[in-house]
Amino acid sequence: MAKERPEFQLYNSMTKQKEIFKPIVEGKVGVYICGVTSYDLSHIGHARAYVAFDVLYRYLKYLGYEVVYVRNFTDVDDKIINRANERGEDPKALSWRFCEEFLSDMADLQCLLPTHQPRVTDHMDQIKDMIAQIISNGCGYAVDGNVFFSVNNFPSYGLLSGRKLEDNRAGERVAVDTRKRNPFDFALWKAAKPGEPFWDSPWGPGRPGWHIECSAMSAHYLTHAFDIHGGGMDLIFPHHENEIAQSCAACPESKVNYWIHNGFVTANDEKMSKSVGNFFTIREVTELYHPLALRYFLLGTHYRSPVNYSISQIEIASESLFYIYQTLQDCADALLPLREESETNGKKARISPAAQECINKLRSDFETKLADDLHTPSILNSSLIEAFRFINTSLNMLKKKQQKQQQLSIVKALIEIEKQIKDVLDALGLLSSSTYNEVLQQLKLKALKRAGLTEEDVRHSIEERMLARKNKEFSRGDEIRSDLAAKGIALMDVGSETVWRPCVPVQQEQPAVQPRQEKPVVQLEQPVVQPQHEKPVVQPQEEKPVVVTNEQANHHPSSADK
Repeated sequence: MAKERPEFQLYNSMTKQKEIFKPIVEGKVGVYICGVTSYDLSHIGHARAYVAFDVLYRYLKYLGYEVVYVRNFTDVDDKIINRANERGEDPKALSWRFCEEFLSDMADLQCLLPTHQPRVTDHMDQIKDMIAQIISNGCGYAVDGNVFFSVNNFPSYGLLSGRKLEDNRAGERVAVDTRKRNPFDFALWKAAKPGEPFWDSPWGPGRPGWHIECSAMSAHYLTHAFDIHGGGMDLIFPHHENEIAQSCAACPESKVNYWIHNGFVTANDEKMSKSVGNFFTIREVTELYHPLALRYFLLGTHYRSPVNYSISQIEIASESLFYIYQTLQDCADALLPLREESETNGKKARISPAAQECINKLRSDFETKLADDLHTPSILNSSLIEAFRFINTSLNMLKKKQQKQQQLSIVKALIEIEKQIKDVLDALGLLSSSTYNEVLQQLKLKALKRAGLTEEDVRHSIEERMLARKNKEFSRGDEIRSDLAAKGIALMDVGSETVWRPCVPVQQEQPAVQPRQEKPVVQLEQPVVQPQHEKPVVQPQEEKPVVVTNEQANHHPSSADK
């Protein structure tokens, strides 16, 4: 690495403390993240999890590591089979379709593709081999074509979660199954049921239990000992606890050095989950808001803290995103006629101490805050905003008459600050592959859709307001402006013309996304009233409780697992 950087610290769920990250193999990192069960469209709990781990992936690459990132698909499961039966569809076809839908959502959210995306159905040999090894080592037993893990024969069970088996009473948290030696034994292999997909095995036809798949696939792609394993907090028990038991029972040298878990998502301060039905799919949100606005919103809370999804908060995130890209576009427009001269005549120009301090602070804060357990809110709320303020101040200075060297100094500073900002946005996954102007237009189109208006409607309102003002009907002009502001459309008088931009609605009256019950419902809630400024600096609220369970990785143990 070219220069010394802060030591990267991650909170380890196993030790319950932050630890300095040290990879097993210098310069290389192995990461396994539990993926979705592909039977439905993904919800914002999935977005929360995979945006967080995408930032981890990006930051590890930023630090110069060679990263092998594995994220699986569970493509055979009770939920998939039940959903396929409900729709009269082949389970494999249904699962494949929702895998593709998930990948489309992740692309919209600018989550980088993992190195490997294994599917359970492609790894039956590895799964059966691991089960056989567990049985051979005395931690598994077969009953009527099923194979169960024996928790009594694994004394370390409960190490990650801190739970003790004696703390639970049979029948309360798990279904009593007389085939099990201990009520808390869990399924490694399930005997085939009529009409369900199955694979041949030494114990008879059947399919894997939920937990074994991740143990087998992580070992296959990353070996039995690797650096980081992650998922939602609700996967700590039983999924990750069972993974540890299986992996160590099959291979005593198995070890994950860092267990990391993201916090829950709530909707309007109520726990969000598929089982309750008050969840939003990613599509329902991105139908009305730019995908990067959703990503910005999620990054506004530390990944381990609960995050509360509400329309008012996604509105604020959307406006913040517009401010970012409008400032970058303004900077690009101002620099366009000056870049060539800066390259030829600006070599002797020096960046002012204030500009250099801004650049250094942004770089330093970015590296320091991400190194502190990926603390993204601190970056969005402080030095990044300060850098945009500096750009706007510098742009105002450029409009004034300057001496040539002073002008070149400002131009040079703007070029350097823009570059540093883009590096930060890229590492956070907030830098679009589209142009600044294209993103601004996308944001405006989403705003029009939320408002139930067209560009022509807004243009007509602007003309009507101009006519009212010309006729000195100022109250009518104010009424038109207020009506549009209530719908999230802000009118701004610039010189002799009037332009518009999206804003946080002053008074919500039009529909937006409401939690899905039996059918998707679209409705806007009453928002936080925001005063409108010409270019407001909007900061996301950090760590204001707001919970998707995994469910958050769409993983749930079925009753047969319990």
